[in-house]
Amino acid sequence: MSSDFESYEQDFAVLTAEITGRIGKVPKLVGGERRGGLLAWRRGEALEQMELEVREIPPQSRGMYSSRMRSYKQEMGKLEADFKRSRIAYSDEVRNELLGDDGNSSENQRAHLLDNTERLERSSRRLEAGYQIAVETEQIGQEMLENLSHDREKIQRARERV
Repeated sequence: MSSDFESYEQDFAVLTAEITGRIGKVPKLVGGERRGGLLAWRRGEALEQMELEVREIPPQSRGMYSSRMRSYKQEMGKLEADFKRSRIAYSDEVRNELLGDDGNSSENQRAHLLDNTERLERSSRRLEAGYQIAVETEQIGQEMLENLSHDREKIQRARERV
């Protein structure tokens, strides 16, 4: 029983080595190779076979093999995540290359955003100053209307006396 499991472990080791090699070669892979479909199928098959073997092992020695299976699953999960990250990083590089973006694009965008933020702040200050002037002008106009109203009353009283 355990010899079958060890055989599957060797297959799994070869598979993980192949995946690790492909992670480094992502820029050179094409089409279906980049998607890793065949590797995912082989990984699933290898892990399933190992799990079946673990189920057939007597309960007293099953614990050791179960813990090994958990570590293999974790290792495969990490490899899949690394493979996906490398594919994403490569696709970002290709996109930047196609769009003509260079490595400084984020720095350029940051500088552009800072410039725009400064312009907005200056515009906001100008608008606030303009608003204050409008409020002051309104107050002065109101005072002038009150003065004119008082003057009119005085003129009317003077006319009535005359």
